Amino acid sequence: MSLKMLRFLLLIIGMFVMSLGKNTAENMIASKDNSGLNGFVKDKKTGETLVGATVFLIDTKFGTRSNKSGYFTINNIPPGTYNVSVSFLGYDKFQKKIELKAGQVLREEFELNQGSFMQEDIYVEAERDVEKRQISISKVNVPVQTIKNIRVGGESDIFRTLQYLPGVLTSSQLSSGLFVRGGSPDQNLVLLDGSTVYNPTHLFGFISTFNTDAIKDVELVKGGFDAEYGGRLSAVLNITQNDGNRKEFEGVASIGVISSRVGLQGPIGNGSWFVSGRRTYFDLVKQLIPEDPETPIPDFGFYDLNGKITQDFGPNDKVSISGFLSNDNLEFSNFGLAVGLDLGNRLISGKWTHIFNEKLFSTMNASYSKYFNNIYGDQSGYEFLIDNTIEDYTIKINTEWFASEDLTAKFGVESSWYNFGYLQNFTGDTDSTAQGSSGGSTNLQIKDFQTAVFGQMKWSITALLSLQAGLRVNYWELSDLITYDPRISARYRLTDKIAIKGAWGIFHQNLRLATQPNFSFFDTWLPTDNTVPASNATHYIISIETEPIPRHTLNFDFYYKDLTNVSELNTNALQGANVGDVFYIGDATAWGAEVFVQKRFGKVNGWVGYALGFISSRFDSINNGEAFRPRYDRTHDFKVVVNYDHNDSWDFGASFFYQTGQSYTGATSRFQTVLPGQVRGRGKIVPSQRFGLRLPPSHQLNLTATYSFDMWGLESKAIIDIYNVYSRRDILVRFYNTQEENTFVEDVRLIPILPTVSLEIRF
Repeated sequence: MSLKMLRFLLLIIGMFVMSLGKNTAENMIASKDNSGLNGFVKDKKTGETLVGATVFLIDTKFGTRSNKSGYFTINNIPPGTYNVSVSFLGYDKFQKKIELKAGQVLREEFELNQGSFMQEDIYVEAERDVEKRQISISKVNVPVQTIKNIRVGGESDIFRTLQYLPGVLTSSQLSSGLFVRGGSPDQNLVLLDGSTVYNPTHLFGFISTFNTDAIKDVELVKGGFDAEYGGRLSAVLNITQNDGNRKEFEGVASIGVISSRVGLQGPIGNGSWFVSGRRTYFDLVKQLIPEDPETPIPDFGFYDLNGKITQDFGPNDKVSISGFLSNDNLEFSNFGLAVGLDLGNRLISGKWTHIFNEKLFSTMNASYSKYFNNIYGDQSGYEFLIDNTIEDYTIKINTEWFASEDLTAKFGVESSWYNFGYLQNFTGDTDSTAQGSSGGSTNLQIKDFQTAVFGQMKWSITALLSLQAGLRVNYWELSDLITYDPRISARYRLTDKIAIKGAWGIFHQNLRLATQPNFSFFDTWLPTDNTVPASNATHYIISIETEPIPRHTLNFDFYYKDLTNVSELNTNALQGANVGDVFYIGDATAWGAEVFVQKRFGKVNGWVGYALGFISSRFDSINNGEAFRPRYDRTHDFKVVVNYDHNDSWDFGASFFYQTGQSYTGATSRFQTVLPGQVRGRGKIVPSQRFGLRLPPSHQLNLTATYSFDMWGLESKAIIDIYNVYSRRDILVRFYNTQEENTFVEDVRLIPILPTVSLEIRF
């Protein structure tokens, strides 16, 4: 870090300390006479806490939003009588008159009735006034109901929905991996109830592992994220699970083409429980299909299970224990070759939420997360095995201090213990493999410890200008490395309906993912050791937020991202004793602009997004050291999502995208290799510039119709989904066939139109 930057950070910290002292002194004087309001915002029917609800005192400047625990607090309110307005997307507006006496701190639980996205009056003036104070940049909260309206093969999917946001790309329509603003999927931090998930996909990347029945909040930060988050370069996906129904037993069951799922929830003790499971039945259906010995059908299946139990221990303490597991299995046998694949996640976490007082709120999270992936096989008695595991034991403690309406602070500590295992055995005997690398086998067992501390403050300097500054300090034991990640963002309100935001930050990543470019078939996580430097990125973001029409937002985002010491899989490395043997190390830059128009509610709601993006990568050992664009680079990206609530019975949804074709490597010529005893030999192509050519543009239209009705007195839905309406079969992979005398260009195309029907019943 330069001396100039260090001085700047010291200046910011000095301003923060001065402001902290000033506000603390003012609060000590004011708090004797002023009052406070805090509590939780909940769903009236289920008792489920609501994340991001707006709480506002009408005709005043006092207002806030509920945090990830549904908790809100408003301090230093002058005594008096007020009308409180509480609103949340998809719920009826709620108002209540309260009286605050001098020095009183009032605790309230506001319960909202479920409404409809059709209700436009839920957007009250309070929503706009509270929004004016939000500094977070490039953050998108996607309603779960919107996610359920975007389906593939009858399955609603979080990742598929996020791919319709500008700046979020995929390598293909068969992949649900997220490439955010030029970053790769391993550069995204995926959190489930605050715990890291390392493999968030099923079907080799086709759908995500997150069952939407188990989710209540989805938040994606595409860049410039807070100092609270670290260990990744590009983005943060923060997913919150349901707590469960505190009022009554409730269930939901769904039967679809790809899978079926069941969710159950209800009250227990002084809290609630929730469990949800999903399973494909392809392996069961396969048994009913006549099989051709020449072309056998693989055995394949996946399942996932979510569970959570929550208990209140008094008005200030809540404890929850949640679990998540997922599994994919594939077995195939033909002509003496037997191959199997087993991969999945195991996660369990405990969270303790404690309210010290109306100004101090704390959470402690302890979690265990495991990812495993192994391929095993037997070729006429010759065995082989590839196995990768990562175990993550993490403790996080975060504290929020609501000093005043103009100043809040957050600080915390996070520590993780990792066990990495990578086994590769092609010796023909997989019974035992010595640690190390020799004779066709590799056995790496690596342990690492990482700890980080962070602090950040959010300061409303004036009615027009707000500033957020933070610092995260990371330490990795294996590489004996300390890094400093400063983060700064600001918001300036130009007019009542126009605001400009800016963000700058440094981000470091110690974990690397070796993966195949087309499918998430075998993802291998490895830590940074002393043979390779840690990856790092610097984000520069400017955002303009407007509301040209009531209830319609129009945002412009401009970003530039420098990435250094990023990795590319070395496909020529058959074995190695360290991380430096597995990856090429290089640099990259990503820059672009995004336009996002959104209408969050009404009979017609949805968004339109456009992104113009450029990515340039350079590795000394790739493409002769010259810069190239990666495979997932798409210059133009246009997306539309529309939901139409026709009446109480019918809902309709449509999604469309049009984007530049992905890059691929062409061929300049061909030569023959002839071995002794061969007549014609084998053809080999000479590649052109790496990813120097483009495939045709990719575009697709999907439609969904939902019919709600009563069946045997139960609330039911029939869902009709048409994937790829006009059957546009985009190219997945282009390759060169050199088996014949002439060279042929051949394309592997994606699936055509796919209509599906599913049934959902609530009881």
